[in-house]
Amino acid sequence: MSTPLPGDRTEKYDVTAPADTDYYEVFADVAGSDREAWRRARTLVDETGERMLAAWDASEYPVEVVPRMGDLDLMTDGIDHPDLTHLSPLAAGLVNMELSRGDGSLGTILAVQGGLALRTLALFGSDEQKARWLRPLADGTVLGAFALTEPTHGSDSTSLETVATRDGAGWIIRGAKKWIGNGASGGITFVWARVASPGDPDDGAVRCFLVEQDVDGYEASVIEGKVALRAIHQAHIRLHDVRVSADAVLPGAHSFKDTSTVLFATRSGVAWSALGHATACYEAALAYASAREQFGKPLARFQMVQQRLTEMLAQLTSMQLFCRRLADIEAAGQLRPTQASLAKFHNTRTARDIARTARDMLGGNGILLENRVIQHLADIEAIHTYEGTESVQALLIGRDITGVGAFA
Repeated sequence: MSTPLPGDRTEKYDVTAPADTDYYEVFADVAGSDREAWRRARTLVDETGERMLAAWDASEYPVEVVPRMGDLDLMTDGIDHPDLTHLSPLAAGLVNMELSRGDGSLGTILAVQGGLALRTLALFGSDEQKARWLRPLADGTVLGAFALTEPTHGSDSTSLETVATRDGAGWIIRGAKKWIGNGASGGITFVWARVASPGDPDDGAVRCFLVEQDVDGYEASVIEGKVALRAIHQAHIRLHDVRVSADAVLPGAHSFKDTSTVLFATRSGVAWSALGHATACYEAALAYASAREQFGKPLARFQMVQQRLTEMLAQLTSMQLFCRRLADIEAAGQLRPTQASLAKFHNTRTARDIARTARDMLGGNGILLENRVIQHLADIEAIHTYEGTESVQALLIGRDITGVGAFA
């Protein structure tokens, strides 16, 4: 055996363990079923951590975690339906926060399967549709997708070009969708399309259709080359004259306003998700600063490091306060869409700042996937965009506070 070389040591740093940072005790009073839901979410994170990390590295979708999420009853996302376990807005937020603290793809699985697909069915589906699909979606035994965004219509999704034409007693759907989570995973897709049937009472209206992914004409390919949310697949979907029966249309969805109802509900979830990512990054930076030594002492003893940690803590605490107040307003039934927009606007941009600072504080170790910070940094870029970009949120809020629309 050769003589050890001077300085040839590889240090391992435990920077991923949860520390439950809560400087203002924003969540200190969480108890009962809310605390239990939070605990179940942490159970999933602990069970799947290594699997999700390997999947993110390999850009694989570990679909086996979805039914486990259902086993732990984490999928209902605050949806109010008699056949689903109801989570309070606070519990739903804490679940979203905890899953995203562990892994951003886990948080997005919840957002897609529960927040979008399951919510769409619960709000707008027929009794027959719910009887067949509600429990399988909640259990995670059937994967669900929400297909609104198109290749050329993201922020301006009201301009969607996918069309549905009446054909006898059924419908023919033609068009394309992009960035659709679970869209190529073999389950069902809720496709939003504009009715193009002159003389039909719904002509020009936006309707939603439940489409099974194995139907003829449904073509979906996984989008490759992503550098964020790599452990869940998004799809580019092409609908080549997909024929569905009359009972495929969701009877409660008649306009883009109904679409917005779903998106508004999930916007709060993105604010909570950003909080989870930011918490992981702050706690990693704090743990690293306490363990890593340079110039003969721990980084935590340097004034500049303490200054940066304090700034990060202040930012993190502001995010927690946003989320807790958001949950309280929603629980009182008084939450307005632009209030959810403001929380998303603030929290995703603040999470970006915290993640960038944490990455820098970890130095070269900050780009190692094992320390997770670079993964969170990348994943935050995705949630900063989806469910409405920062610019769109600013325009929604700006219109609300000025009374003047500035979209065009």
